[in-house]
Amino acid sequence: MSAQFEHIIDFTLTYNLFKRQLLNYTYKMINDKLTSEDIIQNVFLKLFERIATIRNPESIQYWLFTTVRNEIFSYYRSKKIKIDQFYVDNSNDIDIPSEELIYEKTETLELKEFIMNELNKMPFEQREVFLLKEYGELSYKEISQIMNINEELVKSRLFNTRQRLVKKLSKILTE
Repeated sequence: MSAQFEHIIDFTLTYNLFKRQLLNYTYKMINDKLTSEDIIQNVFLKLFERIATIRNPESIQYWLFTTVRNEIFSYYRSKKIKIDQFYVDNSNDIDIPSEELIYEKTETLELKEFIMNELNKMPFEQREVFLLKEYGELSYKEISQIMNINEELVKSRLFNTRQRLVKKLSKILTE
């Protein structure tokens, strides 16, 4: 099997493995489906061009999320939007398959909307850690590498974000 064919197989497997995570993260950061898809497409084009030069296959996930993060920042710079002002999407694409699930799905949608609204009120660093963990499905170590911060700081920010969400949610539930 030729080396070029192996690189195509590697690329296809990587694309299938990470596309959903990257798209979820990007969409939550940008709140624009088409722009998010464009960013992901650009990142995977860059990967396709460079996959033969990547020596450590374990670093591909790090490379992908770092590149997506940089592309998001570039997008905001091109739109002259301060990073602290970005808006986290609170819309959902959930289809309700049957009438029995309407009540359960409505509660889930309301909870997701509440969480996204509360995230929009938080500092950028807390939102980003939360989105990378919950929507990017990354480990603490992976997030610390992508954000170039200490793993303990990632844990602290995530803990503080979750605590703040729990506190707000408990106020609503006790009313």
